[in-house]
Amino acid sequence: MISRLEPTLGRLLISEPFLMDPNFKRSVILITEHQEEGTVGFILNHSSTLSLKDVIPGLPEANFPVYLGGPVETDTIHFLHRCPDLISDGQEVVKGIYWGGNFETLKVLIQNHQIDEDDIKFFIGYSGWGQSQLNMEMKTNTWIVSDQFHPDVVFSNNEENLWREVIINLGPKYAHVSNFPQDPNLN
Repeated sequence: MISRLEPTLGRLLISEPFLMDPNFKRSVILITEHQEEGTVGFILNHSSTLSLKDVIPGLPEANFPVYLGGPVETDTIHFLHRCPDLISDGQEVVKGIYWGGNFETLKVLIQNHQIDEDDIKFFIGYSGWGQSQLNMEMKTNTWIVSDQFHPDVVFSNNEENLWREVIINLGPKYAHVSNFPQDPNLN
C-alpha cells in the first residue's frame, strides 16, 4: 500500500493491516503535532480498562473511558475535545477538534456534568516519533495517511470497528484491505 498524502497536523495515520507491533496493531492515530523535530498523535481506537475517575483523584463520578494514546509517557493524561466554548486554551488540530486546554476548568465541567462523553476523549500516554522516524516508517508502508474523515471518528467509542471504517472510507482502492484477517496465519 502506498499513501500519497504526507503525515501532518490533523491527518490520520492508519496502520497497515499486518502491522504486528502490539502498540499499533490496527491503529487509527490523529496527528496533533508534526514538526521537523518529530510527530505526536493519539491512538483513537485502543481502549484501556480505566475510567477517568481511576486516574484523576477528586473526580469520583468521572466515568469517561480512557484510551491508550500510545506507548510514550504512559504516566501522563491528555484529551481531545470539540468544546472550545467551554474549555479555553486548547490547540486546534483540525477544524473543530482541539487538543488540551484548561484542565482546572475541565474538572469543574466534569463535576457539574456539563460535558458529554461524545465531545471529549481522554488518553494515557501518546504516540511519538523522533526526527525522520515517521518518514522512515512511511517508506516501508507501515502507515496510510488520510485527511478524509468526519470529526465523529475522533470521538467514536467503537474501537472494534474504527480501523475498518476508516479504511473503507478511503475508497475502493483500499476497501479490500478492511477484510484482511487480523492474523494471516489463521487464514
